[in-house]
Amino acid sequence: MIKITFPDGSQREYAKGTTAYQVAESISPRLAADSLAASVNGATVDMSRAIDEDAEIKFFKWDDAEGKHAFWHTSSHLLAEALESLYPGIKFGIGPAIENGFYYDVDSPVPITEADLPAIEKKMQELARGKERLVRSEVSKEEALKTFTEKNDQYKVELIRDLEDGTISFYTNGSFTDLCRGPHIPDTGFIKALKLTSVAGAYWRGNEKNKMLTRIYGISFPKKSMLDEYLAMIEEAKKRDHRKLGKDLELFMFSQRVGQGLPMWLPKGAELRDRLERFLRKIQKDYGYQQVITPHIGNKDLYVTSGHYAKYGKDSFQPIHTPFEGEEYLLKPMNCPHHCEIYRSKPRSYKDLPVRLAEFGTVYRYEQSGELHGLTRVRSFTQDDAHMFVRPDQLLEEFEKVIDIVLYIFRTLKFDNYTAQISLRDPNNKEKYIGSDENWEKAEAAIIKAAADKGLKTVVETGEAAFYGPKLDFMVKDALGRSWQLGTIQVDYNLPERFDLTYKGADDKQHRPIMIHRAPFGSMERFVAVLLEHTAGKFPLWLTPDQAVILPISEKFNDYAAEVARELERRDVRVQIDERNEKIGRKIRDNELKRIPFLLIVGEKEEAERKVSVRVQGEGDKGSMGIAEFADYLSSLVKAEMEADKAE
Repeated sequence: MIKITFPDGSQREYAKGTTAYQVAESISPRLAADSLAASVNGATVDMSRAIDEDAEIKFFKWDDAEGKHAFWHTSSHLLAEALESLYPGIKFGIGPAIENGFYYDVDSPVPITEADLPAIEKKMQELARGKERLVRSEVSKEEALKTFTEKNDQYKVELIRDLEDGTISFYTNGSFTDLCRGPHIPDTGFIKALKLTSVAGAYWRGNEKNKMLTRIYGISFPKKSMLDEYLAMIEEAKKRDHRKLGKDLELFMFSQRVGQGLPMWLPKGAELRDRLERFLRKIQKDYGYQQVITPHIGNKDLYVTSGHYAKYGKDSFQPIHTPFEGEEYLLKPMNCPHHCEIYRSKPRSYKDLPVRLAEFGTVYRYEQSGELHGLTRVRSFTQDDAHMFVRPDQLLEEFEKVIDIVLYIFRTLKFDNYTAQISLRDPNNKEKYIGSDENWEKAEAAIIKAAADKGLKTVVETGEAAFYGPKLDFMVKDALGRSWQLGTIQVDYNLPERFDLTYKGADDKQHRPIMIHRAPFGSMERFVAVLLEHTAGKFPLWLTPDQAVILPISEKFNDYAAEVARELERRDVRVQIDERNEKIGRKIRDNELKRIPFLLIVGEKEEAERKVSVRVQGEGDKGSMGIAEFADYLSSLVKAEMEADKAE
């Protein structure tokens, strides 16, 4: 007999070899029917997996992340089975579950395009109705190699060669067998609704030197209504796509002549970004930060000292060679080494700390072209970076102050749904990181305590730390429920050692400061992209590029429109004039599409009364107001926005 412990601490005894499904069924037939996978002693497994020793068990349903992962993993195998049936000779790369759905990378004997997806979907639905079981088998490395060599699938053969004998398993559903660790849902009958969403190219193993495979993306659900809701959300997401909105609102652009992944901010976008920067600069000033500016390049030795070159050199632009023999520079991949040099530029006393250095610093990373995506994945981006150099007794207080800054920014910009992810190092893979165990343990303990002190909703992710220290990453859900990583705070004992940073203590001896890395926005580019999609381009009044547009009914009122604009600009209202020779109805429609909050219509009556007719975006007419009256009204709305955020 074996002893099974449940999440509530209760225990039951079962015969050795009892499956997870049988355990669930002994509790409730409904639990067994709804469970997609199980956790046995911390490992997620199939419901059909036999349990041979005492174990702690937990069951995962659709609402659990692990349940969705197993569901979508099985869906990728269902896709592969359909493809193998429809495209004889097709070869398979990898087919994982992802955050929303699944994909499979394939090498097809004939091109597969989006036009082919409905036929593939139909085949998948047919196979799903067969309720095919997912059968696991343990195989030797020799047997695995033989199987896929006979199938002439060089991709699976390459993967198997990297595996250790005794760790290899296959899964079979219907006529399809795949190299796979699992876990999977019990059978394909759980998949009631599915949609193949797109086709893309992907280099084998992410290497540009390898063959380009066809990547087929899909999504699946246990109910058709869930698929319908998801597809409606996708349509809304298309409308909110920051690349489309950025073009419509004239915020930013890209140029092939300038280079891939190198965004250029247009006047309205530059103004928007400047307002965000001024907003954060004001907060930073209140918290005692000092602004610095560092070069866009640095000597290669700087990044060798910091450790960034060893970790990220391959992802950086190639070194810049100067006429001086042996001298090499890099486009700046990080701001922190520069800030370390600023700190060590003069002697520091314990009375000087904390030293808080802030910079909107532009950095450069050579992202692969296939991974570039609008403003969210670029090769040039500006971090709202800051580094605090603190004494050990100041660490917790300073870290918690940064949390306060991040939460204030989220409140102001209406990011209300977020989780703080405590990103720790992988204790089983310490060679990925620099620094002593003692320093890592102290840094991780400080982050965990700060998050607890602030009452944050947290999750712990092992192995997600930076190479030099653990992090507190803020995972924000936008208006469509999509998760984004915005804002990060990191504790670092290692760079101060590498740069030999010191301060003279009260004991007249030299001590090592602790470094806190901090970027509440993360990067200006990514933050603006997420903000665009979260708000659908309808920014808060204090931030929006154009607060109002003046619409003359005809050309003869253009002079009065210009007079109104001058008066409003004098009162700090951001305003433009639509002087096109178009009917007023067309002007209203066009400017509402530009998400401008207030439309000010001027004609004969308004000119005579020295007023404007006010129309509010999405709400309609609000009557007429004097010019000064409207400016005061707008100012009061902006003030109310900011005061509400402070009150929260």
